[in-house]
Amino acid sequence: YESPNLTPLLRIIWNKQDPNFLATIHTESKKAIVLDIRVPNIPLMELQAHGAVINSIAWAPHSSNHICTCGDDKQAFIWDVNQAASNHAASSKSFAVIEDPILAFNAEGEVNNLQWCRSHKD
Repeated sequence: YESPNLTPLLRIIWNKQDPNFLATIHTESKKAIVLDIRVPNIPLMELQAHGAVINSIAWAPHSSNHICTCGDDKQAFIWDVNQAASNHAASSKSFAVIEDPILAFNAEGEVNNLQWCRSHKD
């Protein structure tokens, strides 16, 4: 996968529940990219709801379809990629652009890193 303007990648994270999928964020980008390694040249979907640069991304450890992003906009979002993929199936675009996370958290300052709790499955 290469972005149209060849922007360097900041982070790449594998989905540990479904090894066909990975997610990445570009340096200084407001969107996250989900890729299917079986078709690596085009994104499966773009997650776009942040108002500022995304700093970190993580797949849920107990779910293959939940991912969290956080950024300089003082927010953390949880996304359901299965819901997004099924909504995209009726679309004519080559990849889905998702703008509605299933959950949002607002912090008092920039969120620079995140980690899911492995002991709680919710």
